Amino acid sequence: MSYDLIGDIHGYSETLERLLTELGYKRDAGGVYCRPDRNVVFLGDFIDRGPYQREVISIVRTMIDAGAAKSVMGNHEYNAIAYATPDENGGFLRQHNPKNDGQHAMFLDAYTDDPSAYRDVIDWFKTLPLWLDLGDLRVIHACWDKETIQRLGTPVLTDNLLHASCDKNRWEYGAIETILKGKEIPLPDGHLFHDKDGNARHNIRIRWWDRSANTYALAFLGPESARTHIPDEEIEGDHLIEYSHEEPPVFLGHYWMEGDSAPLAPNIACMDYSVAKSGGKLVAYRWDGERELSSDKFVSVERQELQTVSGRL
Repeated sequence: MSYDLIGDIHGYSETLERLLTELGYKRDAGGVYCRPDRNVVFLGDFIDRGPYQREVISIVRTMIDAGAAKSVMGNHEYNAIAYATPDENGGFLRQHNPKNDGQHAMFLDAYTDDPSAYRDVIDWFKTLPLWLDLGDLRVIHACWDKETIQRLGTPVLTDNLLHASCDKNRWEYGAIETILKGKEIPLPDGHLFHDKDGNARHNIRIRWWDRSANTYALAFLGPESARTHIPDEEIEGDHLIEYSHEEPPVFLGHYWMEGDSAPLAPNIACMDYSVAKSGGKLVAYRWDGERELSSDKFVSVERQELQTVSGRL
């Protein structure tokens, strides 16, 4: 099977439809985007940020239900599940505070008047696997950590795993943080940077596979605009995860890449190119069984600014 892997969509359904069309997918009589010779694999993060939350979910869900696509769970779907799930103390597994309310605002607003549909989509999110191992191809939202994956055992987010992973004192918390949000290391004392939402960060996500990245600046994986705040000091300790060039290609989302689309390593590619950011794009990779990934197999469409999208606002 040949696959088209598509990165984080974040509520931009019009951009998704243009990318699917560019990839040769057409809507059938049932309204499903499909091709007889290929399937899509989505990298997760369908929600938050963009204006068309329900429209994205409708497109993706109908494709998956029809067998035209597969998907893994993104950290935004995981966060939405935790936000909607009561804890044992009368609150929720993900706190309802101004920061989290703001991060989920677009998604929550889309379902304000339809609580049954909101509960239905949360339940659907729970069916998304945490990773896919398709033999010659692997897919995970942020980090293919073999030891963590082996310890978790199954890619299913069970109720027990959900509750355990929301407790910072449990190993499951670190496991989900790593595979869905990326391997992080703390910056040296006195150093921080601000993320795309303006939050101060004292940890950085890193190029977890890159043995040449021995300083904080070289290891940093994130928006280039933040790199000037990352010190060029040597990292102490073992901060890497083993992923050799002989292993199957693995596709990631999550990292808000910028610039020209290209593999991160011969067998590692990130598909998230910041569609929710002004000037960002939605990116796909046409995979046809190759072990070594190629820059010329990326396909992208730029996000149109909202005021230019005729008839949508």
